[in-house]
Amino acid sequence: MGIIYEDAVLIKEAEREGDHTVITVNCPDKTGLGCDLCRIILLFGLSITRGDVSTDGKWCYLVFWVVAKPITRWNLLKKRLLEVCPTCTPAASGIYYYMPEFQQRRPPDIFLLKFWCSHDRKGLLHDITKVLCELELTIKRVKVYTAPDGKVMDLFFVTDIRDLLHTTKRREETIKRLKLVLGDAMISCEIELANPEVTAHLQSFLPSSIPEDTFRLELPEQHSNGVLTNESVSVVMDNSLSPSHTLVQIFCQDHKGLIYDIMRTLKDYNIQIAYGRFFANLNGNCEMDLFIMQADGEKITDVHKKNTLCSRLRMELQQPLRVDVVSRGPDPELLVINPVELSGRGRPLVFYDITLALKNLNIRIFSVEIGRCQIHNQEWEVYRILLDEWDGFSAARNEIKECVKKKLMGWE
Repeated sequence: MGIIYEDAVLIKEAEREGDHTVITVNCPDKTGLGCDLCRIILLFGLSITRGDVSTDGKWCYLVFWVVAKPITRWNLLKKRLLEVCPTCTPAASGIYYYMPEFQQRRPPDIFLLKFWCSHDRKGLLHDITKVLCELELTIKRVKVYTAPDGKVMDLFFVTDIRDLLHTTKRREETIKRLKLVLGDAMISCEIELANPEVTAHLQSFLPSSIPEDTFRLELPEQHSNGVLTNESVSVVMDNSLSPSHTLVQIFCQDHKGLIYDIMRTLKDYNIQIAYGRFFANLNGNCEMDLFIMQADGEKITDVHKKNTLCSRLRMELQQPLRVDVVSRGPDPELLVINPVELSGRGRPLVFYDITLALKNLNIRIFSVEIGRCQIHNQEWEVYRILLDEWDGFSAARNEIKECVKKKLMGWE
């Protein structure tokens, strides 16, 4: 008999404080599975400190050691991990086969969450974002406006991971949770299916004031022989150690979502991992060895392809997110930009971390715009947060930039 499907994902929770929780995945393989799994682990706020990955091209075995949180919903995490594992069905021989036709899903419906508040307070937007994350509502776009009389209008375009927001029960649950956070400040709250004309323009957001170099995916310098190094980042490719795979050796500073960033990049390049091992040490550095191959089963021998992939990996290791504080008229504007997967999924928890960092700095947000744009054949997610300088916050712009960056990168 083959494995039971529910056992495709096993979670062994840490027995003592300071120990790691071990997540094991044993299922049919597909290109990009590691990226999908790491994205969910990141979405649940967990940090991967060590991992082993192996596959024969048909079946894969992955083990992740993660730093747990007391509030982690392990049963829900297992459910979400199982959802991205390829479906398998038993044959008479007892061997399980990957059935890709069962993996096709329709795009999720986009809903508009609209509410008015009688007044604003510092940290309010983060508290709302936290509730939406706990409810598994994915924020696609946000517009927040503060009226001259002090009232605040919030427009959240969201999708529902549970696919239940069309039901009355789910909507009532969402409004009730938001009411607990907003209290008497909430004037009204409505949830409705977004107009198709509106959702069609969610991807047309193009901030003309941002320099084009900000959206650079690869390093501008020319390199050869598939080697990129500096003091903090080393990416080396070697074809001499395996007859059928290219070895990628990476050494860099650890950051939140590091494994996801690497897996996402390889998935976008349609690169498969045959075997990989990585770990983060106590000094805050990460070492990784990956044996990879192209979709045709061959190692990467083309010099241009090697240099391009090497350069892209290094850029993702050095700058997975772009953070800056610029002037927008007389007021400071926080900009955060990150690349989007080819599948269309954005980076998890970015807006959550941004709003938490600003809450910790005691800075009030005047307006927010979140959208996407297409530049250099790459889709980008752009966060524009106009800060309320009249609020009299004392933090300098460089301090704001560094605080937000540290929160996003997990360097606190």
